Amino acid sequence: MKIRIGTRGSQLALWQANHVADLLHQQGIETEIITIDTKGDKIQEVSIAKIGSKGVFTEEIEDQLLQGTIDIAVHSAKDMQSEIPAYFELIAFTEREQVNDVVVSHNPNFRLEEGGTNPIRLGTSSTRRVATLRKYYPQVETVSVRGNLQTRIRKMEEGVCDALLLAFAGVHRMGYDNMIVQTLSLEQFTPAVGQGSVAIEVSRELPADKKEAVRNCINHPETETRLLAERAFLRKLQGGCSVPVYALATLLNKEELEIKGGVIALDGKTRIHIVEKGHPSAAETIGNLLAEKVIAAGGARILKEIKGEQGV
Repeated sequence: MKIRIGTRGSQLALWQANHVADLLHQQGIETEIITIDTKGDKIQEVSIAKIGSKGVFTEEIEDQLLQGTIDIAVHSAKDMQSEIPAYFELIAFTEREQVNDVVVSHNPNFRLEEGGTNPIRLGTSSTRRVATLRKYYPQVETVSVRGNLQTRIRKMEEGVCDALLLAFAGVHRMGYDNMIVQTLSLEQFTPAVGQGSVAIEVSRELPADKKEAVRNCINHPETETRLLAERAFLRKLQGGCSVPVYALATLLNKEELEIKGGVIALDGKTRIHIVEKGHPSAAETIGNLLAEKVIAAGGARILKEIKGEQGV
């Protein structure tokens, strides 16, 4: 059996694809990696919100799945839109990496401090991170910095910003741990849905034996349960890359799943944050319930305002 793996061409995306290939190789499955440019890769100087949040990093890869030129697509789980087209399915999630956001800088003494007065410029392309900074660190000036990790670091070195706000997983996988100067609190910087895991997407027409082989080699059951809850929450809120919605599900034990999530206004003034618990077997139901509570607590108004500001 041979599995053709479709991926974006950045160094991080290729790391993910090679990681998936390694998991398949361990079970004797041959692989081929095929790189594909996406809209999000081609348009570097415009924010994700302005490009449009649906399928920015996945649409062109999904086209190849439909055409049958690749068997599986490898994505950062946090890049997956809340609803994928009916002819595709997510069949596996890799074991989740540490989920925190981190500050990356060449200055080992750089710190993000609540109540600080020194002007700071932080580079980020995430509306969730920008809104969170506006709430807890209003002294910070945010600078839109897009591109792969290496490009962002180069822009920082050129003086575009003092530091970068990034996901630990990507920084760690690219070997830049020595540049991490601060790991941020999960209470303030609750991550994007799926952050830290790699998702495997396939066409529903992919032969069952290939689906089963891929799932058996790659899927991490605990991570899958957590992400099912988070993605159900995101789907109910109709969130995407350009909306500051966040959630983190955790298995407290075999009998209890906890999910913390919410939404934050773009100006940072209003943050709705709610916790829901239940049995892991009802992960999607728990995620839906959390979303309903966030909507009822004022989330609907915030989301309407955000989409109005973004022209969605």
